[in-house]
Amino acid sequence: MSIEKIVEQALQDGYLTPAMEAEVGRICDTASELSIEEYMALDRLMGALLTGDVVAVPRKQFINVMEELVLTEAIARVAEIEATSDRALDVGDIAAYALNRLPPLYATTEEGAVYQRQRAKEQLEQLIAQQITEAITRNVDREERQPIQKNTGNEVLKQVSTLLQAYAPHFEQKPGSEDSDFED
Repeated sequence: MSIEKIVEQALQDGYLTPAMEAEVGRICDTASELSIEEYMALDRLMGALLTGDVVAVPRKQFINVMEELVLTEAIARVAEIEATSDRALDVGDIAAYALNRLPPLYATTEEGAVYQRQRAKEQLEQLIAQQITEAITRNVDREERQPIQKNTGNEVLKQVSTLLQAYAPHFEQKPGSEDSDFED
């Protein structure tokens, strides 16, 4: 979406959402130079924000209390295991596995976070421990895996090529092959 369209939408709706604000920021960051029309649109937006014709919707701050509970438990359990063995476990893998199998507990205030922690202690403590135990078991049983990395185009092509070679080894016939259905 262009800056002009975002500003138009904000003026029509009377508010600027965090997504709209982020998109304008992204466009401004990536553009080497803004056009006159873009500057004029930004000027209109700034004026509308200053007069109150457009209200910037604040980003809501929240936390997932389950993340802190799982990380705390996972770190403690991994530290125990690593202290008594020569194994090195990945806390991130363990926490992610457990979090994917547990309900989120979001809070927007400190009071809400206290409530969610208490609720988790009363109702979910055993389930959290069970999921972390399962995550550790799976982590111990798995061979070394590649962490998420930013891929370049060449790396993606190599991965696709490897997959094609593994799953379709005879897909590309060499010229002059007897099995070829096509004639030169």
